[in-house]
Amino acid sequence: MFKLLLLLFLTVPMVEMAILIWVGGFIGALPTILAVASTAVVGVWLLRLQGFLTMKKVQERLRAGELPDLELLEGAVLLVGGTLLLTPGFVTDIIGFVCLIPGTRRAICRRVLAAGLLKPMPMDVMQGGNIFNQPGQNPQHGSNQTIEGEYQREDS
Repeated sequence: MFKLLLLLFLTVPMVEMAILIWVGGFIGALPTILAVASTAVVGVWLLRLQGFLTMKKVQERLRAGELPDLELLEGAVLLVGGTLLLTPGFVTDIIGFVCLIPGTRRAICRRVLAAGLLKPMPMDVMQGGNIFNQPGQNPQHGSNQTIEGEYQREDS
């Protein structure tokens, strides 16, 4: 995983710079800068809109007593997409816009859930249940047991 991340952190900026230089040579420096800046502005606007809609869906699912697993994952994908849109470059902008489009975002999230890459947390834990009192766990950790004692404050 580390090697993959290192490869991405090295190659993505180089590819972005090469494309920016190529586009800048084709249409000019100022239009290239304006294009990158405008994708960031439009991206932030879309991120805000989609974020509010996703949060509304999360609240509706929680009110219905359902686990908002897909919606929470969509929120994470929105966060990644927004970050990519704020990163200067056309490749990251394309990937960021793909993350902001509701249909493709939902497809990505369903594929992640179907592949079992993320597993939903049990609903009783989300509703304030004690995760340490699950079967096979030590019941002394996290129990609601009060331990009485005395202390003395020593100021130096």
